[in-house]
Amino acid sequence: MFEIGKTILLTACLSLLGNAASSCAAPPAADSAAKPVAAVQSAAKFAALSAGTSAAANPAASAGIVSPAEARADAAPYYYVAPSGSDVSGTGTQTRPWKTVQRAADAAMKTGGTVYLRSGVYRQQLRLSGSPGAAGGAARLTVTSYPSEAAVLDGTGLSIGGSAALIDLSSASRVTVRGLELRNLKTSASGVLPMGIYVHGAGQGVRLENNKVHGIANTAAPKGSDLLGRDAHGIAVYGTEAPASIRDLTISGNEVYGLTLGSSEAVVLNGNVEQFVVENNRVHDNDNIGIDAIGFEGTSPNPKYDQVRSGVIRGNQVTGSTSSRNPSYGLKIPNGNYAAAGIYVDGGRDLVVERNRVLRNDIGIEISSEHGGRSTSNITVRSNLVARNALTGIGMGGYDKQRGATIGSVITGNTVAYNDTLEWGTGQLYMQFDTRDNIIRNNIFVASASNALIHNEYRENRRNVVENNLYYAPDAEEATWMWKSKSYTGFASYVKNTGNDKHSLFADPGFANAKADDYRLKPSSPAIAAGVPDPILNVSPDLAGKKRGESASGRPSLGAYE
Repeated sequence: MFEIGKTILLTACLSLLGNAASSCAAPPAADSAAKPVAAVQSAAKFAALSAGTSAAANPAASAGIVSPAEARADAAPYYYVAPSGSDVSGTGTQTRPWKTVQRAADAAMKTGGTVYLRSGVYRQQLRLSGSPGAAGGAARLTVTSYPSEAAVLDGTGLSIGGSAALIDLSSASRVTVRGLELRNLKTSASGVLPMGIYVHGAGQGVRLENNKVHGIANTAAPKGSDLLGRDAHGIAVYGTEAPASIRDLTISGNEVYGLTLGSSEAVVLNGNVEQFVVENNRVHDNDNIGIDAIGFEGTSPNPKYDQVRSGVIRGNQVTGSTSSRNPSYGLKIPNGNYAAAGIYVDGGRDLVVERNRVLRNDIGIEISSEHGGRSTSNITVRSNLVARNALTGIGMGGYDKQRGATIGSVITGNTVAYNDTLEWGTGQLYMQFDTRDNIIRNNIFVASASNALIHNEYRENRRNVVENNLYYAPDAEEATWMWKSKSYTGFASYVKNTGNDKHSLFADPGFANAKADDYRLKPSSPAIAAGVPDPILNVSPDLAGKKRGESASGRPSLGAYE
């Protein structure tokens, strides 16, 4: 049999690394109060990282535009920037705006308040560090498009070197970047790292909301046997200090797309980052990983803190992440390498991945560790739709015996359907090297034409509980499960020989309209109220925002929908 685990890398390696004058003019009138930012609390147990915004909302519906309602809560003083403004004769008022965003932001950092960018294209970069307002205070700084107008930071023609971003937040706190379009920061130079937004150092209270990030690219030819030197990010958060972390971080409602990433990621959190929410973003059509939470890369100077932790990735829509035409994965295009996960946890811990729609990527959701002797741990993957991804639906464990482990994690209440579109037999759940003490329950797994459901080619698989799931395949007699390197055909044979899934079902789940990507359950579905009572699942809504486990029996439905 073709050795998928040894030949196809499921992951991508990372290579990264004025005046205080103000305006008296008030912001535009608003219709309602701004939407509050969801709070996140740190915890070591799955259930504590729950609750919050429903994923039923349209991700990134307002990316790049600020509504009058959102502007209502913007704090004074107000500073204004316009393409027709002047840093010499302007005063930063609405009638006499400045020309550069940096000029206005430098002034606003002294006082706190809001910088409004009027409609137009700014071929500029912005760099901020520290906290706004007086020392010891609680002032915030918001940099945002003027309501109902479109402000664009465009990197066309900008000369960049090293690590360069259109917006660079260095050890910044209490800063919001909202409703901007960030585009076209590109290079063809090897080893240069362009980014849309770069948050690094330490700090707290940074919010990146409703921005549109696209056209960030490194097009250098990869070099050497490892094909290095070609890297870019859309949004990058690097906790590079210790023990001080980047914390209380929100990345919400952004659209991130059309990026040429090389061996890097569209949205990444790396190193000493904790207590965060990445929610309701739309990440699509990029040539590598969509959303990534990373540990053990040496990003933090202290290994004790070098791990993304205690956060939530929820309500995102991630589609079209593929490395098959990315020369960092093989110079001959198409390269036959399907390594880009929609959502990837590589070495993170104490995280919740919930209520995401992850479709048509190379891999759906992956919780793994690339570093030998290190583990991804205490991850909850619940109420996600993972469908029609090329290689597999959910992956876990190290991709070979030199990698790390996935331990103490729970995969519950997910709909994982029609993945393995390549029909390589990697199935819906791909358990790789060193998976320990994990629980896989209350899921729906539906095979593609390969009829492969679980693929586990390594014997380093201990104390994992696989129970109370629903399985289905186009050809029931050819349905296959591989467990600890042994293959079983037919549901009865699999259950008898592995001891798994003794209380599970093999049945058509009864999706409403799978061809149209509607995976809700028909009223006649055998998955309805068929799950085992599950406190980890029930503390959070289903994918449509409906409470779980409220049937007469108290049992949740299997899969992502009640």
